[in-house]
Amino acid sequence: MPSLLRLRAVVLTATAVLLSTVLAGCGDDDTKGEDLTRQELSWKACPAPDEAQGGGTPPSPLPDDGEWQCATMKAPLDWDDPKGDTIGIELIRVRTSGPASERIGSLIFNFGGPGGSGVTALPGFAEDYKTLRTRYDLVSFDPRGVGRSDPVICENDQQLDAYFQQDATPDDSAERTELLDSTTEFNDACEENSEKILPHVRTTDAARDLDLMRQVLGDDKLHYFGISYGTELGGVYAHLFPKRVGRAVFDAVVDPTQNPEQGSLGQAKGFQLALDNFAEDCVSKTEECPVGDSAQDVKDRIATLLRDLDRKPIPGVFPRQLTQTAATSGIVQALYSKDFWEYLTDGLEQAYDGDGSILMLLSDSMNGRSENGEYDNSTAAHTAISCSDSKPRYDTAYVEQKLPEFRAASALFGDYLAWGMIGCTDWAVAGAANHPDVSAPGSAPILVVGNTGDPATPYEGARKMVDALGKGVGVELTYRGEGHGAYNSKNKCVQSAVDGYLLDGKVPQAGTVCT
Repeated sequence: MPSLLRLRAVVLTATAVLLSTVLAGCGDDDTKGEDLTRQELSWKACPAPDEAQGGGTPPSPLPDDGEWQCATMKAPLDWDDPKGDTIGIELIRVRTSGPASERIGSLIFNFGGPGGSGVTALPGFAEDYKTLRTRYDLVSFDPRGVGRSDPVICENDQQLDAYFQQDATPDDSAERTELLDSTTEFNDACEENSEKILPHVRTTDAARDLDLMRQVLGDDKLHYFGISYGTELGGVYAHLFPKRVGRAVFDAVVDPTQNPEQGSLGQAKGFQLALDNFAEDCVSKTEECPVGDSAQDVKDRIATLLRDLDRKPIPGVFPRQLTQTAATSGIVQALYSKDFWEYLTDGLEQAYDGDGSILMLLSDSMNGRSENGEYDNSTAAHTAISCSDSKPRYDTAYVEQKLPEFRAASALFGDYLAWGMIGCTDWAVAGAANHPDVSAPGSAPILVVGNTGDPATPYEGARKMVDALGKGVGVELTYRGEGHGAYNSKNKCVQSAVDGYLLDGKVPQAGTVCT
């Protein structure tokens, strides 16, 4: 499994579809890639997403007939050799809905991952950001190694089916060997199939692509909306190019001070909190909770289900079986958003009756598998970017030593997240650092939004990001809510603060709390 549970908001749209049918670098005086800043993008109607992007149909026009346009930007394959080979970075945009005289520029989104396709995500979320479109062109992209942007390719669809069915929480030496062998095979396939791009997918590379994108789009400053991993990318950009930061918002904030082990442990606590809240919510409703008589009973029954699945899987989506690992990833997926708790309730209720199809669909969405059995490249890209960014390498002996700590954080998710740390053990590219450098003295204010109920990027990360950005840069806003992210909750207080900054430059008071 990947070394860190995927930090992305992108998966939520895919779930709904399935269920309905330092990091080192140069500073501001860096002139590398200057020749490519003069390129002119050829914007055309967007094609249907390809397999690496998840497949599907071309994006539909927005309700006001806003048309989606796509283009490919050339960027250096190796930013240390800017005159050498180039790669294509796929972009998508919709032009501003407001008058030209009111246009600020382009607002570039990264929705998370690492490994999520922004080209497919932005059309799915665009209505949530229609207010921002009154003064911005909305723009997103597939980062290098993702989707259409020279994607990292590892195993084929059949191999990935087996990879995601493996026992990710081994109970004995034989199962541990099998998990390690499977991980090694996956990593070897990445090296064999993606040798050229693999050394060049670090977050610092993507941040340099962002600055090239800013220039090619004609903006003096980068106006940016980063979600989940997108906050890490934004922080690295601010560190490399602090004087080029325009109006920027970080939502669902990755803690930039943590190494992969600390991040995984934090997620164990975060998803346990989300599960606790789900269980309390279910039993607090006026009607009877169908998956438990009390909050503790809900959690106990889930634990029993997972133990039973470890011994004997049940039918999932034919011909595949719902394993313990698939059920766990399906539960995790549903905990990303309170809007998906009803799917979790239905999925658990059916699983108790021997039908694992809903939990399997949730797991498929988590893993980037479409209904036709094809996988996008999000897992491959996530692994490649995470392992290239993160220096630590963990072996099975170290994980076994840490299991008690992870189990104390979460009896349900502790093993799952602890064993995920071996994902980079035999990775072909050395990791860059223990954690990213996001210090950004001289940057414009960056609005940092933390959600107290966020399972994937725990709330404490927002304060750590503010501190790491440096004095006078990060401005913290707290949302007391549930789910991954805050703006997409449609909370009026959060959206008013974010819109006020991005549209009018009004920085909210630091420490503002929205409920």
